[in-house]
Amino acid sequence: MRLDKYLSDMGAGTRSELKKEIRKSGVSIDGKIIKDPGFSVDTSSHVVFRGSVIAYEEFVYYMLNKPEGIISASEDDREPTVVDLIDEPKRKDLFPVGRLDRDTEGLLLITNDGALSHRLLSPKHHVDKVYYARVSGLLTDSDIELFRDGLVLTDGLECLPADLKILSVSGDEYTSEAEITVREGKFHQVKRMFSSIGAEVIYLKRLSMGPLTLDPGLAPGEYRRLTPEEMLSLDI
Repeated sequence: MRLDKYLSDMGAGTRSELKKEIRKSGVSIDGKIIKDPGFSVDTSSHVVFRGSVIAYEEFVYYMLNKPEGIISASEDDREPTVVDLIDEPKRKDLFPVGRLDRDTEGLLLITNDGALSHRLLSPKHHVDKVYYARVSGLLTDSDIELFRDGLVLTDGLECLPADLKILSVSGDEYTSEAEITVREGKFHQVKRMFSSIGAEVIYLKRLSMGPLTLDPGLAPGEYRRLTPEEMLSLDI
């Protein structure tokens, strides 16, 4: 791999910036100063740039607690995105695994691992996604059965069977709290499912995706790297 690409992939700067700095100051590779941006470097080499060791990572994985009001995208010309919340030197090829609506909070995986993203999102794999929802209306056991049987929405969309767990019902406020587990990810699906039974979503938060569960210590907008145990659970 070219030296300037190696450093750019690791978030050290843009290719054009790095070419200039490499020619001017050089980079130490396995103890030897290199001033050629096109120098072929092995990803296992000991690379020191600006006094810091730059170890190469092919893939990176962040758990993010997505806050309300941020769009699930890699980049946008007008609005901040979930990738913009990663406030550290980072790769240029990061993306969110799936999307959460602008007003939905909770677990979002940020990575550059396309194969993992496919495994988690592919409909044929039926990966469980668990949400906490606060909705208008009073949920009942009959709603649990409707979700279990597989709802047919007003636009004709046939949903796979889903698990609905009623957490609380407030007659005074005419609201309910629930957890819902779905195994697909159609557009606005959870909101549309509740709407089809006459319950409008007031607040929605994703709690888990497959074996990955949102860290309760992460406030909205905060993130961290996945732990070795979490990566093992995802078969990384």
